[in-house]
Amino acid sequence: MKDIEPADVEGDFRQHELTFHDGSTRKVCVVDEELPFPEGYLIVSRTDTRGIITHANKSFVAMSGYTMEELIGEPHHILRHPDMPKAGFQSLWETIESGKKWHGYVKNLRKDGRFYWVYATVVPNVRHGKVVGYTSVRRRPSRKKVAEAEALYRTLMP
Repeated sequence: MKDIEPADVEGDFRQHELTFHDGSTRKVCVVDEELPFPEGYLIVSRTDTRGIITHANKSFVAMSGYTMEELIGEPHHILRHPDMPKAGFQSLWETIESGKKWHGYVKNLRKDGRFYWVYATVVPNVRHGKVVGYTSVRRRPSRKKVAEAEALYRTLMP
């Protein structure tokens, strides 16, 4: 997974180094600019059981700022914004690995350092009684719920 370099972004940015659940790290440049989630968009992606992207629809490509080729085969946490608390993703993984549906508000980081908010639903894909991957569907979030999530997430950050 490639770092987001200063040359990849426009305008003022702050740099972060993220550490993921698998121990990998990534440097990112974050621009404090939101890309509003367009009305009528539905972002869909699928991953294997390790969270590696196996499918992305056109809306996912457009909102993420990555090409299809850059997304497929990468871990879904390529979109992780440093403002998202680790506890939120721990809850997601515990829920879906137990075979249940998870939903919540997520702040995603685009390739260009900007961000967008989604209301995400993640479900296990079960074949012959075994989880073989996960499907995530993201839609436009309620602004009121985004404000509530931002306030909560600030309390969960180190």
